[in-house]
Amino acid sequence: MRQYILKRLLLMIPTLFGVAVLIFFLLRVVPGDIVELKYAGTGSYAPKEALARERAQLGLDKPIWQQFVSWIWGIVRLDFGTSMWTGQPITHEIAIRLELSIELALMATFAAVLISIPLGALAAVKQDTWIDYFVRIFSIAGLSIPSFWLGIVIILTFIIYFRWLPPLTFTPFWVDPKANLSQLIWPALAVGYRYSAVATRMTRSAMLEVLREDYVRTARAKGLWERAVVIRHALKNALLPVITVIGLEFAFLVGGLVVTEQVFNLNGIGKLFVEAISQRDYTMVQSLVLLTSFVFIFVNFLVDLINAYLDPRIRYR
Repeated sequence: MRQYILKRLLLMIPTLFGVAVLIFFLLRVVPGDIVELKYAGTGSYAPKEALARERAQLGLDKPIWQQFVSWIWGIVRLDFGTSMWTGQPITHEIAIRLELSIELALMATFAAVLISIPLGALAAVKQDTWIDYFVRIFSIAGLSIPSFWLGIVIILTFIIYFRWLPPLTFTPFWVDPKANLSQLIWPALAVGYRYSAVATRMTRSAMLEVLREDYVRTARAKGLWERAVVIRHALKNALLPVITVIGLEFAFLVGGLVVTEQVFNLNGIGKLFVEAISQRDYTMVQSLVLLTSFVFIFVNFLVDLINAYLDPRIRYR
């Protein structure tokens, strides 16, 4: 197992390097110039000398291969450089938003797990009953309703009927837990309901397959309690594909809640992603893509370890 973990950790390096090469050169192909965009925003005329001087200051006058080598060497030293648009260190720009995005992703994932696993297991046990039909309608509605639309409905409901609006300024949990939860609980529920629908259907399908296995029939024939059969024997084995789905959803939530963050006025990684792309901030976009790629790779690695822990038959060599 240790050898497998070491190999997987080492394989992250060439994978992230491939992502770095791809995003670096793709950004150079996309039309647009951050220097011209900067001066266009000021509304003033900029001579060619000023544009050339700005490009030299940002390092855009160097050959592409030199820019790439300089950027990679900075990453090796854990120095992601400075934002071409704001001039602030990229680590600072990401750090002040990453806390919000990770907390929102964790809360949404927690809400999705609390909803999906009990409902999916119950629907499988009560197959073709009114409970099963209700859970299936509930999950189909979650797949059909966009999370940002549900967020708008939640905000309008609180404004119209309760005359209350969630706080607009992010407050860390350890500073004021009440203010923090009052701001993030509603977007977490809106997003969590959307992703719980996928996990609910996966849990139901996996449970139906496991409940038909011979060892479940044997456990019932021995006279075990139905609750013990479902929880200890069936649910534990049915969780393997569900954990994979939940892990991938969590990785996506870290940087993929662009519209939801706009609706709830949250200054997270998704919003920063959109701003960096619209401003042609090369260094910021490159760093954000690397960050999300690392999250996906690392979450997949953790999911494989959890699956091996839950199922002793899995042995990675």
